[in-house]
Amino acid sequence: MADPADAGPQALCAREPRVPAERLVAEMVPPPRFDSVRFDTYDPDPGQPSQSEAVTVLSGFAAGLGGSHASGGGKRRWFARKAPVPTAPRGVYLDGGYGVGKTHLLASLWHATPAEPALKAFGTFVELTNLVGALGFQQTVQTLGGHRLLCIDEFELDDPGDTVLVSSLLSRLVEQGVALAATSNTLPGKLGEGRFAAADFLREIQGLSAHFRPLRIDGQDYRHRGLPEAPAPFSDEQVTKAAYATEGASLDDFPGLLEHLARVHPSRYGALTDGISAVCLTGVGPVPDQSTALRLVVLADRLYDREIPVLASGVPFDRLFSEEMLNGGYRKKYFRAISRLTALARDAKPLVSQ
Repeated sequence: MADPADAGPQALCAREPRVPAERLVAEMVPPPRFDSVRFDTYDPDPGQPSQSEAVTVLSGFAAGLGGSHASGGGKRRWFARKAPVPTAPRGVYLDGGYGVGKTHLLASLWHATPAEPALKAFGTFVELTNLVGALGFQQTVQTLGGHRLLCIDEFELDDPGDTVLVSSLLSRLVEQGVALAATSNTLPGKLGEGRFAAADFLREIQGLSAHFRPLRIDGQDYRHRGLPEAPAPFSDEQVTKAAYATEGASLDDFPGLLEHLARVHPSRYGALTDGISAVCLTGVGPVPDQSTALRLVVLADRLYDREIPVLASGVPFDRLFSEEMLNGGYRKKYFRAISRLTALARDAKPLVSQ
């Protein structure tokens, strides 16, 4: 029987996935990287008491969601009277720097909440807005309105349209008794700063903030705590050889992949990597513009969620984004992408010795 690797690596650029709306809903669970995390597997930094406090607060929050749904039970009752709007925040908002374990804690909250998976939803902010785009606003409210908990990872507001959309959606869900939990590197009242005229949408931003109790988590990026420096990029020949030697690997020219991402909706980037064991890239260089950079951020998130190593030649990942980008309104997204790609590059290092 022929070795599957003999056929050569796949190319992400050759893939054009189609993702039905029902898959978007079914996949609103913690990603594979966080499937087995729990509160007791979180390793708080002894020098950062806010990390231990977060575990205590979130454990209590999860336990408090064990009762019946605020609209009258676990399953939606269309004939039930509308639940009263909560007078206190019915949500928690984890604010902190990169790599302090916010997503680990958010996924642990999802797992600890005593409700069947069909009554809990977990997704990034981008995945949530993509869901609205696929289902429509009213259908999204119907789909999520009977849930016990909605977890939103990487909560960021990039434009006024998202501000109004998410403000309206979360208000409707809170009215129906859905508890909220979110992570971000920006406090709720500061969302949108540096991206657009946030003052013009102050009412929406303040409305979002009112749904959450902020919970600050201090600490340094665990991805670089006590770990060796990220490996330097390899040569084109080393990357290509590793791609051919690794079953299930993909091999793409970096500029070509960036062009392909512009033709694939970001909601499909997860499907783009289905079945891929490692992503091999040649000719990595600085990203040419902000639109391309933001698409790369989404791809980096999906690769990180799925624990797919990234082996690359060209420039180091910390040189992907220009100084102007790193100092602009999306800098937090870019630093997160650099941190995650660096971790995946470290994971990929053993591939060159196969």
